[in-house]
Amino acid sequence: MKRILFFLSVAAVAGLSGCEDLDRELNTDLTRQQVTRSFDITQQRLNAVYAEMPAGYLQIDGAMPASATDEAEHTNETSAVQRFNNGSWNALDNPENLWPVLYRGIRKANQFLVATDSINLEQFRLDPSTTGQATFRERLTNIKRWKYEARFLRAYFYFELVKRYGGVPLFRQALSINQDFSSVQRNSLAECFKFITDECDSAAVNLPVTYPAADLGRATRGAALSLKSRALLYAASDLFNTTSWAGGYGKPELITLTGDRRARWAAAAAAAKAVIDLPGTGYALHNNYRSLFVTNSYTIPEVIFARRNSNANDFERANYPIGYDLGASGTTPSQNLVDAYELSNGTKFDWNNPAHAANPYANRDPRLGLNVVLNNTTYKGRAVEAWTGGRDGQGVANATKTGYYLKKYVNENLNLLLNNTSAKSWNVFRLAEIYLNYAEALNEDSPNSPEIKRYVDFVRTRPGILLPPLPAGLSQAEMRERIRNERRVELAFEDHRSWDVRRWMIGPQTLGAPLMGVNITRQGSGSTATFAYRLIEVEKRVFEQRMYLYPIPQSELNISNGLIQNPGW
Repeated sequence: MKRILFFLSVAAVAGLSGCEDLDRELNTDLTRQQVTRSFDITQQRLNAVYAEMPAGYLQIDGAMPASATDEAEHTNETSAVQRFNNGSWNALDNPENLWPVLYRGIRKANQFLVATDSINLEQFRLDPSTTGQATFRERLTNIKRWKYEARFLRAYFYFELVKRYGGVPLFRQALSINQDFSSVQRNSLAECFKFITDECDSAAVNLPVTYPAADLGRATRGAALSLKSRALLYAASDLFNTTSWAGGYGKPELITLTGDRRARWAAAAAAAKAVIDLPGTGYALHNNYRSLFVTNSYTIPEVIFARRNSNANDFERANYPIGYDLGASGTTPSQNLVDAYELSNGTKFDWNNPAHAANPYANRDPRLGLNVVLNNTTYKGRAVEAWTGGRDGQGVANATKTGYYLKKYVNENLNLLLNNTSAKSWNVFRLAEIYLNYAEALNEDSPNSPEIKRYVDFVRTRPGILLPPLPAGLSQAEMRERIRNERRVELAFEDHRSWDVRRWMIGPQTLGAPLMGVNITRQGSGSTATFAYRLIEVEKRVFEQRMYLYPIPQSELNISNGLIQNPGW
């Protein structure tokens, strides 16, 4: 038989549980016909499409995307993520160049969609037995569903491109290896958003609301509707409805939408409500916020869709505090973020209040201590010593510069010396985001609706958090700021912040503001020790108007003369 190379991964057959390189070339003695006609191998190919979904643990040269925002600072000064912060990135050198990764996922999805038409089920179709006919019907049903899973994933990859680049080339079919790419052009932003939402609509009609246990983690109707919710929220936001920042850019249709913006807000609100009202899902806010991030959370009713991952400890190695065995500090939360967490009575924290400054972590929003490792709190069996001269503080090489360490998504129960590992899921969509999507869109479309406060309060007052509800009578502008802050603290380190501040067009005052931390001094020793906290500037940050969108990679511009670069690059 002819020996060939296929972009497949047999390792993926276990069902979306691996982090292996799923695009490697494997030698096989199967013929191309055998591969394209095999039911089992086709399923493996779909699993390989799922594996192209980015997971934000160590996404940018060992750093979380949070370290390219005002959420955090990465302790490794040589990491490429620092180029986002000092403004030295460009079309030749983008530390998060996901263009080839996402288009690889799109290519795999398109190839998969072609392959499903060639699957050979004749042995079951021609089998007159009850078992044979039942297997035939079941496999036909699975193949139909697989197509819509692939179409959902393709739409997701396109959304990830659009939020970074604006309008991008749309490839709806598999391309041959002899395809001429020299004249490829970008589709308009409107065309891209329409393609994404249309695909979500088609997938939602044809995907199940829930799966049996063996298939948990696959795309559902709720996942498709959630992607539509997020896409329409972005489409209605400032960035894609404003051209003034682009300085007379000659192709505004690539970066801007026209028409009735109010209608876009209404559509975004309706899309989020469609997820909330979807019957039979069992979606509910979870009563243990921490467990959403340190377990294989795809089984938790709040999680609508997640990228499942195999057992590992590389994220813990990268992010345990420096004074713990094999810890490397990694992504360290900023004071900018810490200050955004309210007091437990619902009021703002204020460094100018002497009582707040003297004991800054007392009586705070519980999510602060669930997302951030704070000085002198118990972690892995001992008190964290983030104070200057402490085991985890300044004076130790590679210690946190901000005074904090990351807790969210980090499993503190692993013994790295024993190479303990655990499995966790990267949450792509969860119900809390959908509630906040709904509130934000509704506040812009129908600012007097009582539904706005109701759904923000659901997030704030969930069991285990129990913050006070928002005050009544907030103006539209006041509610907008409260919703934005709620997204900031609820969704911290989940790869929302970079895109939220861009779509709100507040880059200069967030991504371009100095990154702040706290200097901690211990006074006394033992159980009677006290600590003094002083605000410090950790790093100056750079944000220019052109950075609202990523540059099209220069390598792609070199291939196709039809591609137009984004403004300012």
